Amino acid sequence: MRPPLSLIIPALDAAGSLPATLAALAEGRAGGLIGEVLVIDGGSRDGTQSLARDVDARVIDAARGRGHQLVAGAAAATGDWLLFLHADTRLGQGWAAAIADFIGTPENARRAGYLRYRLDDPAAAARRLEAFVAWRCRLLALPYGDQGLLIARRFYDELGGFRPLPLMEDVELARRIGRHRLAPIAADAITSAARYRRGGYVARPLRNLGCLTLYFLGLPPHVLVRLYG
Repeated sequence: MRPPLSLIIPALDAAGSLPATLAALAEGRAGGLIGEVLVIDGGSRDGTQSLARDVDARVIDAARGRGHQLVAGAAAATGDWLLFLHADTRLGQGWAAAIADFIGTPENARRAGYLRYRLDDPAAAARRLEAFVAWRCRLLALPYGDQGLLIARRFYDELGGFRPLPLMEDVELARRIGRHRLAPIAADAITSAARYRRGGYVARPLRNLGCLTLYFLGLPPHVLVRLYG
């Protein structure tokens, strides 16, 4: 029987982070869970495509922009289940069993799963941000793309999938999935903290929160992306 899972990774100049992301997939490959790994490249110039091909990932060229790349990845995927994952996010130990359990639970055919948000930084500020993200997911049912998204292909198509937005594509889909059809998965999505070390553990989350608020107030994503940078 064909392995059920297509793993879709949008990437742009991700040579620094992609090797660790792809190496963590060995757990799913060894267990026969992963059927294919697709790296959707938005025009990298740093060897991202070669790194992906070296570990038997399928590389697909797409228009730059995560929304466009996610749409292209889903269109090319052949698995019955789709796992969307950022190029700077690696799956934590034990992820394959947790995802296999989610896939094997019949009621999850019409739900979507997301993983625990973790940062690869020992700083106390990183733990506070992780706690905030956990609170946001519990209270607002708004997991972001750096927590991964696991969804049955049929349910994804029924919802209409990702929109080719320049920003907030993950929030927009989470809102269509709905609070009661989003479920946590007991495994970690460990994301690079480089952007927080650069932009600050206070300033960057505040900027993100400001963009989210403006989005909810109706500001279009193509305008928001100029603020986000």
